[in-house]
Amino acid sequence: MTPKIHVIGGGLAGSEAAWQLAERGHQVILYEMRPVRSTGAHVSDRLAELVCSNSLGSKLADRATGVLQAELRLLGSKLIERAEACAVPAGGALAVDREVFSQSVTDAITNHPNITLKREEVTELPDEPTIVATGPLTSPALSQKIAALTGQQYLYFYDAISPIVVADTIDMTLAFAASRYDRGDDDYINCPMNKEEYFAFIEAIKGAERAELRDFEQEDPRFFEGCIPIEQLAARGDDTLAYGPMRPVGLRDPRTGKRPHAVVQLRQDNLAGSLYNLVGFQTNIKWGDQERILRLIPGLAQAEFVRMGQMHRNTFINSPTLLEPTMAYRERPNLFFAGQIVGVEGYVGNIATGLLAAINLSRHLNNQASLILPPTSMLGALAHYVTHAEPKHFQPMKANFGIMPELSDKVKNKRDRYGAYAERALSDLQSAALAVSEPVYPVTLPVE
Repeated sequence: MTPKIHVIGGGLAGSEAAWQLAERGHQVILYEMRPVRSTGAHVSDRLAELVCSNSLGSKLADRATGVLQAELRLLGSKLIERAEACAVPAGGALAVDREVFSQSVTDAITNHPNITLKREEVTELPDEPTIVATGPLTSPALSQKIAALTGQQYLYFYDAISPIVVADTIDMTLAFAASRYDRGDDDYINCPMNKEEYFAFIEAIKGAERAELRDFEQEDPRFFEGCIPIEQLAARGDDTLAYGPMRPVGLRDPRTGKRPHAVVQLRQDNLAGSLYNLVGFQTNIKWGDQERILRLIPGLAQAEFVRMGQMHRNTFINSPTLLEPTMAYRERPNLFFAGQIVGVEGYVGNIATGLLAAINLSRHLNNQASLILPPTSMLGALAHYVTHAEPKHFQPMKANFGIMPELSDKVKNKRDRYGAYAERALSDLQSAALAVSEPVYPVTLPVE
């Protein structure tokens, strides 16, 4: 009989890992410190809680997250399956009602006969088979143990979350429903700005007071490029937001028939459609200034905000010096890491590394060959990146086509090229899995 497996952390990566191991017949102890110890970013004690956004990214074949989602379906991801069952309208994206999703995962794991859920903080690394999936808010005590194990100080950067507004308090005489280039069924609410409104908004952001960092967060703050607060973007130049999260490409204001100078997009956040989050509007502006600034957005002057933006520390290890592409710690074959702590970004990336770690820990305990994914697959490319990047300049990475090997035959059209990447990824991933007798499942790539 194989020993019990310890999975530390009940986020996306840990929940996927525990569920996968249990389905493979292993006895699993899943540790989640909430609600005994809070994180400062989570709002509930549910497993697999989505903290930043309710979107798992595009599900289309010519998008990196779409390829990664397809790969996870091919490998039998439990959380992707559950996300699809909890989906809300979001055009070509996979977005979920975050409360329904996390409660669904919590119920499934709590009731699984092979999983014991322990609500306690882990302060020591077990000697038994273990997956560390403590995420971006690893507790200081466990962080110290990881640092002691690895022989180096852990690294960190900052992550920020965006505000949420009550849908029926948005002034739809100023805002309008549409998706870019008419993709989807008008799934987004758009708040258009003319040039004068935009620059007044930028000036307000630049003059806003920011929340102070706590003492332990003062040293060398660094921001992940995919989740930079709006005040940091505004500081880079007055036009930065207009070319970033507020870019109006593919949208026309029905009141004028023209493309606005800038636009704030809001995405549905729950199944009932009663809540919407501001896309790309992560911020660490103090809440009083933040509310005043957000009310400058056309359509939000009288809006009710149920959550304001905030920023928190994100911890990760220097994976290129520590991990194998299987997610195993190089100096201890029964210890694995998964999720944001390894330097992957994005919900789907977290789920994916939890799945990969679970598969390979199970295979290790069963004396089977490891599943080493080809870098031509999106998950393989991510695993290769976080374990082979230059350690001195290692930065977290999310799924993108830029980390994949080029096609043998060049394809000029970008959509066709990315589609070819997707077809190659699924084909090579299936071949790699079948080569070591890992089960695969039928999958199709959604297209527009």
